[in-house]
This record gives sequence, structure tokens and C-alpha cells, in this order.
Amino acid sequence: MHKQTYSSGAPWEASAGYSRAVRVGNWIFTAGTLAADEKGVIHGVDCYAQCCYIFRKLERALAELGAGLGDVVKVRAYLVNMADSEGFMKAHSEFLGSTRPAATCVVVKELFAAEALVEIELTAIQHQALN
Repeated sequence: MHKQTYSSGAPWEASAGYSRAVRVGNWIFTAGTLAADEKGVIHGVDCYAQCCYIFRKLERALAELGAGLGDVVKVRAYLVNMADSEGFMKAHSEFLGSTRPAATCVVVKELFAAEALVEIELTAIQHQALN
């Protein structure tokens, strides 16, 4: 089965040897994603702003692999502070509310970048597989 990968250009992708997203058949899996740009700078000072940045970044990754947010079936979010769950839920609803994927949200001790408040990963299934 054909495998297609996508890189967002984040510095850790090349150094750690992973892809932002991988498509196999009609399944697309994204890596855990922070609100980091190509230089590793974290965008957004609160969880809601970081989530919006992340969802836009993941939306671009899905689009590059022929899918969209409407194809998302599972969301996993990792928060540093439970108090930030409201910001995550607000952004999740804005970006995925009409899709209503299965979702998991857990609190973790810390994330890869000290300024990061949230990390999100998605699984999507596109109804029509690319050739």
C-alpha cells in the first residue's frame, strides 16, 4: 500500500526523523503537534490561541494529503494544566464541532517545549482513497 508523508518544516521533524502527517490508503495520522513554527517558536500565550494555531497547522497537513478537518475521526489532546481544558474545548468546537470526532483530552506533566500548553494529534479517514 502506498505511503505518503508531509512535513511542516518544524525543526524537530528532520532531527528526530518523523513526519507531521502520514497517509496510508485513506487513513491519515498526524504527529503530536505543538503551536510551533518552522523555527520552533511557540505561538499563542494561552491554550485557546495555541489550539487555534495547531488546528490550522493540522488542517494544512491534511489538505496536503488530500483530506480536511471533515475527515477527522479521532482527536487526542495533551494539556499541561486542566484549567486550560475550556480553551481546548472552545477551539475544538470551532474547528471540529460539525465533524464531532471521538476525542480524548488528558493532562500531562510537561510537553516537549516549555512554553507549550497543549499538544494535539489527529486521525482522519478520507472517504475516497487517492490513487
